[in-house]
Amino acid sequence: MITNDFFKHQAQTTPHPLAMEISYAEGSYIYDQNNKPYLDFVAGVSACSLGHRHPKVVEAIKKQLDSYMHVMVYGEYIQSPAVQLTKLIASKLPPKLEKTYLTNSGTEAIDGAMKLARRYTGRSEIIAAKNAYHGNTMGALSIMGYEERKQPFRPLIPDIRFMEFNNLLDLSKITTKTAAVVLETIQGGAGFIEPKNGYLTKVQEKCNQVGALLILDEIQPGIGRTGTLFGFENYNCIPDVVVTGKGLGGGMPIGAFTASEDMMDSLSDHPKLGHITTFGGHPVIAAAALATLEEITTSNLIPETLVKEALIRKHLQHPLIKEIRGKGLMLALMVDSSEIANKIVLQAKEDGLILFWLLYEPKAVRISPPLTISKEEIEKGCNIILNILNSL
Repeated sequence: MITNDFFKHQAQTTPHPLAMEISYAEGSYIYDQNNKPYLDFVAGVSACSLGHRHPKVVEAIKKQLDSYMHVMVYGEYIQSPAVQLTKLIASKLPPKLEKTYLTNSGTEAIDGAMKLARRYTGRSEIIAAKNAYHGNTMGALSIMGYEERKQPFRPLIPDIRFMEFNNLLDLSKITTKTAAVVLETIQGGAGFIEPKNGYLTKVQEKCNQVGALLILDEIQPGIGRTGTLFGFENYNCIPDVVVTGKGLGGGMPIGAFTASEDMMDSLSDHPKLGHITTFGGHPVIAAAALATLEEITTSNLIPETLVKEALIRKHLQHPLIKEIRGKGLMLALMVDSSEIANKIVLQAKEDGLILFWLLYEPKAVRISPPLTISKEEIEKGCNIILNILNSL
């Protein structure tokens, strides 16, 4: 039985995984071994931005497979998919964000951005936010603002400090000792918390005053999910370094961090190979990401995220829903207790709808469907949620 093999041989991340055996996936649906369809309101935790097996992404992958796969470690050979992808990223960002380092995942990109900040500024202190989540490598874990998850793995990287997201008084912690401030544009694991009262603008101003870098983690809110290509475009802020991942790959594993040419070049010398990866910028992955980014930026998907957000908010009105946080198709239903949230997620699975939890906020239910989801599919999913709430 493959289920037994799953538990025996594949490492688990929780004591009780959902353990649904997948047969195939297409569009907005995932199918199990009994061919039961599940409407996907999670999109691989915001990763499948164009849904499952989007034709243009699949075509790009197949075409690249006919040419070559891995040929050399990152940055040595000129490989067209990676060059085209980084050029397109630069064309969609403000002028100073012009050079991109491609990685295998968002958390690796965070680690690279942290190294870049220390290398470029010559400083060591990095400031992150309480309840922040940036990944699980030792670097990203060090700037995780949630002690319960960090304690078993200490000691971590030194010279890390924390401030409270949206707390302007805490900006005094940013000083001439600070190499970088690392923030999620919208806090994800904490409950999809948006910056308020010009917070990101004021953080940027403080960083500029003291010569620190502002690194924005766009791994979840980026790539069209919040009504703009990058989430920071909603908040009058231009970071020194922007980190992306998840939705950039269209379902394939990728991460990236982008900065100025001068800044990024500091990783290439003194020492050489200041940051190196074997598979970052993999041509097949880069081809998939290029097709994904081209589709998102040449279609109506980005403005439609706000229309779809409004539709979700319109339909999901119920006494048990206290609030809907987030922006675009990065939304969280807030309920009164973790018990209610658990019942919604688990019953939805039985009813053919994929929902999921947030990392730190136990009273939240994630809604982050593919950007390609139809209005009819949104209404269908919302009705499933409402039926569950009515039964509680």
